[in-house]
Parts: sequence; C-alpha cells; structure tokens
Amino acid sequence: MMTKDEVVKKAKEQGVKLVFFLYCDNANLIRGKAVNATRLAGRLESGVGLTVAQQAAADMEVMAKIPGMSAAGEARIMPDPSTYVQMPWAPSRGMVIGDLAQLDGTEWACPRTFLKRMVARAEQAGLRIMIGLEPEWYVARLEDGKYVPLEHSQSFHMLGTNFYIPFIDEVIATLEQMGMQVETYYTETGPGHQEIALRYGDALRSADNHVYYREAVRGVALKHGLYASFTPKPFPAEAGAGCHVHLSAWDKKGERNLFYASKKQYALSEVGWQFLAGVMEHLPGLMALTCPSVNSYRRIGLGSWAGSHLCYGPDNRAAAIRIPSTYRGNEMGSANIEVKVTDNSSNPYLAIGGIIAAGLDGIARGLNPKPGQNLDADPMDVPEAELARRGIVRLPMDVAEAVEELEKDTFLTDAMGPLLADSYIAVRKAEWEHFAKRDDAFELERHFYKY
Repeated sequence: MMTKDEVVKKAKEQGVKLVFFLYCDNANLIRGKAVNATRLAGRLESGVGLTVAQQAAADMEVMAKIPGMSAAGEARIMPDPSTYVQMPWAPSRGMVIGDLAQLDGTEWACPRTFLKRMVARAEQAGLRIMIGLEPEWYVARLEDGKYVPLEHSQSFHMLGTNFYIPFIDEVIATLEQMGMQVETYYTETGPGHQEIALRYGDALRSADNHVYYREAVRGVALKHGLYASFTPKPFPAEAGAGCHVHLSAWDKKGERNLFYASKKQYALSEVGWQFLAGVMEHLPGLMALTCPSVNSYRRIGLGSWAGSHLCYGPDNRAAAIRIPSTYRGNEMGSANIEVKVTDNSSNPYLAIGGIIAAGLDGIARGLNPKPGQNLDADPMDVPEAELARRGIVRLPMDVAEAVEELEKDTFLTDAMGPLLADSYIAVRKAEWEHFAKRDDAFELERHFYKY
C-alpha cells in the first residue's frame, strides 16, 4: 500500500502529468476531477473540491431536489493513496479513488464510506467478506450514428473470440498492469457480448477494481476504434449484461472459508445459509442498489436467467441467488453464494455494501431461507399457482417498484445513513421521472454509453 509521498514519487517516475480523483456517485456514474501532477502532493493531503449539488445530479445533470445539495455548499474528494494507478491506455495520466467528505474531513454522502462501514461491521462479527465480480459488457462500432455489434457469434463460441484478439489481449494486459488478476474470459450470449471475470478479493478492493475495470475496458476499446457498453440491456432483442456478485466470508486471517461445511447441504455452512437468508429477506429493496437504472429491468424478464423471482437454488442460473457447486480439490476455497440480480449500472460500493448489510442481518437474527423458495427450475417455467404456494414472488419490475421497496426497508436505509439514503432515493426518483416522459429510443440512446 503506497503512502502519499510514494504516490507523488511514483507518478513523477512514470511521467504522469494529470491525476484524476475518482468517485462513483448517486447516479452510479464514475466521475472525477484531475490534478496537475506538480500539485499532487498538496491535493493528496487536502483533497479536491466538489459542489455538494453533484450528489443530486441524475441523467443529463437533471438535479433532484435534496436539502443541503444545491448550488451553495462544498465537499471534498479525499483520495485513498493505496488506490493509485497509472492509466496504461493513457500513460501520461493516473487515477486515485477518493471518499466524499465534508470540509472538516468527516463522512458525507459517500457510497465508498458506506461500504467501508459494512466491511467493518462484518469484521466485528469475525467475518472477512470476499467478493468476486463477473462483469458482462457489449462491444460495438459506431456506424451512421448507431451502435452496431462487432460480430454475431453465440455463447462460448470460439469463432467469436477471433474478432477480439488484439483488443481483448490488451484489455487483459491492462487489467493485470493495474493489479487485477483475470480469472476467465469468454464471449457471452449476445452479439458482441463479452465477459472477463476477476479473481475474488476483499470487498473494498473488489469494488475499487470494478471502477477501474470499467474505465480500462472503455479506454482500451476507444484505442481500437470500438465502444464498450456496460449498459444492462443495450440491444433490446439480445441477452442482458449483468454483473453477478459472488460472496464468501472468511476468518480474519483469510485462512478458512466460513461459508464451507462439507457435510451440510450444498456444502454451505450455517453461517452461509443465514447470510443467504438475510439477502433473500432484503432482496426487493436491495434491487434499488443492484439494478438501479431504468434499463436494468429490460434485462430481468422471460427467459433472461437474471433472477426475475424471489428464489434460490443450487446451480440454478435462473434463480435470484445461486449456490454454486464447489470445485474438486478446492472445495473449501470455492464455496460461495452468487447474487444474480445485479448489473453494471449499479454503484459497486452501494451494491456490495447493501448485500453485506443484508447478509449480516441474516446472521445476527439467525434467519434460515424458506425451503419452498429453493427452486431447481426457471421460475418462468413454473405455474403461477405453484410459485404462490411456495412463496416465490415476482421481484420489482421497474425502478419505481425497487425504490419503493428500498424506502420500506428501514434496515437498509438505516445502514446507509439518512443523508446517503435520502439523496440516493431522490436521484433514483428524479431519473425515473426523467425517462418516464420520454420514449424507448431515448432511453436506449442515453444508456448505451452512460456506464
């Protein structure tokens, strides 16, 4: 972990001229302000100024009406020196991720600080939360003002990989240069649909990596004359692009996976089952954090395998929560649960922090999942009467429903804190109203290159 002095020295050695101070906001957009490298030392200490109104900005900078977030007022982007990286696709530039703070340095409406609080809450319970993300995205060219998929191969089809060799090789090299460890790569279901998954890591580091991952993929794509979209459903007739979240909880030393129990059902320990039950308990409200865009709900539908109903199941990719099989020879290390109702339009700090909070609530209350919600089929293929009998209900079908569920879930909003929860909800409502007044073409055009 680099100190402030080491960051200044490193940036100078690399010939970096600008260092961007990044944050992910209530609109779930990655924003940043650049500092001239000659002034970096001072700014690493003082942070960078930010109008408080910025956390009230929705799509096209539509401003939600939030007390204390107007034209008057100032906050700071306070950098975390340990996150400093050079941009391999733009070597004269560097990046550092910051926390949003008040002028006196205390917590403000900061998603990253919220995640850090949830990580600390887990540590107090003796749990080290590990996160693995599976971001999916689309690659397109811009032709006559329209985004067109680069190719039309099928899922895992080796033919499709040939179209991306120089591009994907550079993406992987870039991610690794930035300190990320690539686990898998393949072409996904839709035309131009890609997935590069990273190795699991500590929750905060995984969220930071996701911010850098999105920047790297989009930056390298532009070098190749391509456009990478992290929108959940950029092409309405094609498969959605999710960002599944894999979670496990380890002991403080990181030596033992506390979700693993070899003799328990699906090798999931009592703690693992309780954590899963907590996520199930809060999932309707969580979706305002994990599937927060208007476009998110195009992805969650018939045959989508995106988690349309409140259910869980072993290796059931159509369930909202999947319990993956362990890997032979690494049974303990690979035990985890996968939350599938998540996508890249989410703020990773809010999505992961919310899931952790929900899971910890399940552990604290000793919850157990409802047996009837354990499903080994696509809920879309199960008769409505059978779903009702088993307590498998439809999850929110749009942002408005999800936000309503979040507002009702006082446990989640209390965990977020009043300022962050109220401002986030206000931005989601403003964005919903903004798109409700416009047609589908506007939504798709605005979302394609937004995330």
